[in-house]
Amino acid sequence: MIDKVVGSIQDAVADLQDGASIMISGFGDAGSPHELIDAVIEHGATDLTIISNNAGAGEHGIAALIKANRVRKVICSFPRQAASHHFEARYRAGEIELELVPQGNLAARIQAAGSGLGAIFTPTGYGTLLAEGKETREIDGRNYVLEYPIHADFALVKALAGDRWGNLVYRKVARNFGPIMAMAAAKTIVQVADVVELGSLDPECIVTPSIFVDTLVRVVPRATAVAA
Repeated sequence: MIDKVVGSIQDAVADLQDGASIMISGFGDAGSPHELIDAVIEHGATDLTIISNNAGAGEHGIAALIKANRVRKVICSFPRQAASHHFEARYRAGEIELELVPQGNLAARIQAAGSGLGAIFTPTGYGTLLAEGKETREIDGRNYVLEYPIHADFALVKALAGDRWGNLVYRKVARNFGPIMAMAAAKTIVQVADVVELGSLDPECIVTPSIFVDTLVRVVPRATAVAA
């Protein structure tokens, strides 16, 4: 019997190793798996490469991971936002590496990894510092930059609900990067607010099919968190 549900959030992240690359879903707080990130901090894995839309803000989520000195490199689109002081302090001190990727390119490169593509050509970044040292090509009169897929060892994703096979549905904008990150990682770990009976999810509403999910854990939503 296929059952990907584990009993605790600590069990969900037990396979993490030092030096791992981890994709983390979320757009700001929407869809961010804060409890899974807390479990990573508790686990103790370090020297991590974090791939996300942003580099965290305040004292929770990715910011807490950076504050705990667990992150070696961040690949993201928005490293600086209100209250992103932990990333900024470590970056200015030379203690963390940044790879800045335009948001459309970030999504496209992650999707390319999940789709098994070798590389993509994108017009975004052409003629800027972001294109330095990269192959460029003119296609139908427009200039493009060659970008490579972004893979990860793990993806930490927040969804609304899932069944024991790992089929997932999301809540509105909390969907953001979760579905493509689940496709691009070697192991996808998902926190959900509810584990439902097999067959109760409308197949037309399933966004991430079970084939892309390895581990599922139920997490009671925080009262102050953005619903997802």
